Amino acid sequence: MGISKKKGKINKDEGFSGGSWKIVYSGFVLIMLCFFIMLSSFSTMEEAKIMRFVKSFVSAVGILPGGLKFDSGSTLLPDSADMVESKSALAQIFSELEELSEDLKRENDIAVAYTPEGLVMHLSDRALFDVGVADISPPAIPLLKKVGDIIGRTSFDIRIEGHTDDLPIQTARFPSNWELSTARAVNVLRYFIEIGGISASRLSAIGCGEFQPLVPNDRNEHRSQNRRVAIIFLNSEKKSSPVEGMP
Repeated sequence: MGISKKKGKINKDEGFSGGSWKIVYSGFVLIMLCFFIMLSSFSTMEEAKIMRFVKSFVSAVGILPGGLKFDSGSTLLPDSADMVESKSALAQIFSELEELSEDLKRENDIAVAYTPEGLVMHLSDRALFDVGVADISPPAIPLLKKVGDIIGRTSFDIRIEGHTDDLPIQTARFPSNWELSTARAVNVLRYFIEIGGISASRLSAIGCGEFQPLVPNDRNEHRSQNRRVAIIFLNSEKKSSPVEGMP
């Protein structure tokens, strides 16, 4: 009796385990979708502003080293619709803050960046306070008013951080940089609540002292960069109705 031989088919997909390549590919497509949706929201922005935001965003979402990682067995991305909506809203805020710094000719006092936590606006201490004090200076009021107007048009929670350099302070009111940085953050918070009409439930303030520098405190120029107030639009946008005033 002859032996019949059947030729087996070669499965081209057998080099991939459990179709995992489809998950990775879907994640890539979703990231590209988010990217192009955000670009569409930049219709009124200049090219330089677009590139600054895109570079910051790409770094934050993990396409560059140090961002998010793909871990086996874990959820790759948050809810896509919420993510797109949140990033698009932050992109609009990024544009408004950039324009604000230019309109007030405060480019040297304001820096805006996107981080994994959200959108951060760094304000130099000289733009808000006199040396060694926490009371908001009168020339800072127009700037804070415009920032408050932007905050009021959004529903993001806001965290306000006070930062100092490493030079020690020791006064009756401020025994250390902890007290100075905290008082500055709280005074900005109180302005947004009492003058800006922002709901207190959306705001928080912390003092970080000299312990979270942007750059090493090795010369005066760097110390100047580290003395700042950071206003952070936290990533998850609330789905509640627009804020109308204080609680």
